[in-house]
Amino acid sequence: MTESILRTSHTSELTPGDLGAARALLDQAFDGDFSDEDWDHGLGGVHALVHDGAGALVAHGSVVQRRVLHAGRSLRVGYVEAVAVRPDRQRRGLGGLVMGALERVVERAYDMGALSASDEGQGLYLRRGWTPWKGPVGTLGPTGPALMPDEEPPLLWGGAALDPEHALLIDWRDGDVF
Repeated sequence: MTESILRTSHTSELTPGDLGAARALLDQAFDGDFSDEDWDHGLGGVHALVHDGAGALVAHGSVVQRRVLHAGRSLRVGYVEAVAVRPDRQRRGLGGLVMGALERVVERAYDMGALSASDEGQGLYLRRGWTPWKGPVGTLGPTGPALMPDEEPPLLWGGAALDPEHALLIDWRDGDVF
């Protein structure tokens, strides 16, 4: 791997140029299938950005706070969003570099981590110890709690004390709930 420079910054510390470069990277990595709502979901938390030796952004991810209700408890969850590596730099350890930084944030600031993986990205997360949730999922939506039986369960980091007999009810948001 060529020289890579990792930095973490809160959204509020990023310049318009940083944000524009991250959005362009995500659009490129997801081949145009990264919506404005997807972008919005990744803002307001801590970003991990990897630049190459020439200063170009080659990888990005963020972790934002969400709330999950589980078995009568409200848990503060570090939800991983907007993870991508520039297509010409994939399979070189940059996704792992981003995830290592985000996992450190989750470990130090949240009760647990969660994410919704793409088919292409799932292997990275599973190799790093993220585990599929085995119980029901739902949301605390505008009309109250609602189970989502057709929703892909998230991958979790930590959360070993969770009981899959009880649903994970995540806070509502526009676009994809998970």
